[in-house]
Amino acid sequence: MIIPQKFNRQFAKIYTTAVQLAEAVEADALLVVLDGPTDWQKLKDRNKRIKLLVSADHAEKLAGAREAGLEPVIVNLPDAPVVDMLTQALLEAVAGDMVVPGAAVVAVYSGFEADQIDSISYIELDEHLGRLTARDLRELETSVPLETLKAVVDLAVDIGREGREGKPVGTLFIIGDTRKVLNYCHPAGFDPVRGHKRDERDLRDPRAREAVKEIAQLDGAIVITADGIVERACQIVDAPHANLTLSKGLGTRHWAAAAISRVTKAISVVVSESNGTVRLFGNGEVMLRIEPFRRAMKWRDFDYEPPSMTSEQDRAREREPRG
Repeated sequence: MIIPQKFNRQFAKIYTTAVQLAEAVEADALLVVLDGPTDWQKLKDRNKRIKLLVSADHAEKLAGAREAGLEPVIVNLPDAPVVDMLTQALLEAVAGDMVVPGAAVVAVYSGFEADQIDSISYIELDEHLGRLTARDLRELETSVPLETLKAVVDLAVDIGREGREGKPVGTLFIIGDTRKVLNYCHPAGFDPVRGHKRDERDLRDPRAREAVKEIAQLDGAIVITADGIVERACQIVDAPHANLTLSKGLGTRHWAAAAISRVTKAISVVVSESNGTVRLFGNGEVMLRIEPFRRAMKWRDFDYEPPSMTSEQDRAREREPRG
């Protein structure tokens, strides 16, 4: 049973103060995190200038909000701590183009007592959503050592953020279970790492990382051992795609990443050429998604759709620039 969030005297005072703060600091948006539906019209009447977002952990709790002209943000984190709810709501708002990545947001929420609006926060997204930490990677279920995974992800985020010589770069890293991975790979042509000494291919060396950034511009996957050694480059991945489902719009590089992670114990890390987004794949699914803004922002992917495009359409979509 969904219990309404009463727009009582306390809620009204906190909310009015938040609106005044948002206007004073010229915030980009006002976010109200709710435990149930409320009086949407009263929210609108007390806020004439600031974009208003309303968030809850279930669509029913926001019933009528969109019809009232508000921006609903559904967060699929029932019973999560308020800081996680708040963070996920902001991430979903960015992902839904409701606010820009560097926005300033004033948030209103129940910080101390459930069902009691009692807290206001001023949040600059660059600072709050900040940086990808080792803790985020440690939570992933994988046999790849954390040090190696972190090194590759940091490298991928750099590539996604910077590109190479001002041009966007898309690439695929495959980490771990190397012997089995290579059974599903064949060279796309010349392998630029062939013949180089092991220490020249070690990602712990800054020179090796810079060299990999150059290689990332070439076609094919880069295969990395569990201890961080670049084993092969420019590899065509030929793993079965059966029973895989990915979000609509992801191209052949992402399908290859999902496929190889399904048939091996490897982790695949893909940098999207179109927008620099970094995705980690394990067991055929997206485990983590990272947006390489000035500081990386991360969230998990939950919604998947079966493939709906032909291979030629996939390749065209992968090459297509996006604004």
